[in-house]
Amino acid sequence: MPPLNTSCPSPVPFLLVGIPGLEHLHVWIGIPFCSMYVVAVVGNVTILAVVRAERSLHEPMFLFLCMLSATDLVLSTATLPRMLCLFWLGARAIALDACLAQMFFIHSFTALESGFFLAMAVDRYVAICHPLRHTTMLTPARVALMGVVVVVRGVAFFSPHPILLKQLPYCGTRIIAHTYCEFMAVVKLACVDTGATKRYSLSMATIIGSCDAVLIAVSYVFILRSVFHLPSQEARFKALGTCGSHVCVILVFYSTAGFSIFTHRFGKNIPAHIHIFIANMYLLVPPFLNPIVYGVRTKKIRELVLKTLMVKGV
Repeated sequence: MPPLNTSCPSPVPFLLVGIPGLEHLHVWIGIPFCSMYVVAVVGNVTILAVVRAERSLHEPMFLFLCMLSATDLVLSTATLPRMLCLFWLGARAIALDACLAQMFFIHSFTALESGFFLAMAVDRYVAICHPLRHTTMLTPARVALMGVVVVVRGVAFFSPHPILLKQLPYCGTRIIAHTYCEFMAVVKLACVDTGATKRYSLSMATIIGSCDAVLIAVSYVFILRSVFHLPSQEARFKALGTCGSHVCVILVFYSTAGFSIFTHRFGKNIPAHIHIFIANMYLLVPPFLNPIVYGVRTKKIRELVLKTLMVKGV
């Protein structure tokens, strides 16, 4: 008589651990995380509202910024509210379908974030290096097409993740040593060989992230070369300040995301709490910083926001 299959899928929920080893600090860690989420939501909603209301901002730069803001809203909302429930209410249980849905939004919208960073870098490259051709090269139709390509790429490459995990049998422990349903943390719980599945996930993340990062770096090299040829020293300093703040946000995103990706492959000796804490950073910090760097530091948006606040205050 064949042995019974004890690894059949069951409705038993997964249990999120949070940050292993720092459970006693979850309440306090949740305070800055919540503050960052509030700033991210208010800032990104403000950018979307201002650009939508002001027709003079319907330019490629601001349209890409709106796409980035919408992505940030989805990415942070898919992560933070559930994380805060874990930190403050001790709500560890999460159903399989909810876990897979969260995973899809996190991974696909992280790819969208990377794609829109690239699109914005291309826009800045054309605007600075080929200013006379900017309006003809980046027409509204081409901007929309670039946005669609970024969205389709992110959804197409990461839709298989929840589908693959839905088919796997889970047995024994269902404890996810993470603050959210991250692919590699969940796939470890399967009681079958998942080597091919892990390789697919890591290769997709590596290919998309590295290609985007290289193209962004090349764009900014050309941008900086043009900036250093500007005749006015004041113009050079202003352009360098703007580019520098953009590069800092991009570096935070790619360095933390890259650290998380390569820790799964090579960082077996890195403490779990460090890995998970940094893994949270690429989901929390860019949505928090983007409205400040791309919004507050952008003169047109800053002036329109201040003008709106003064009108309402009268």
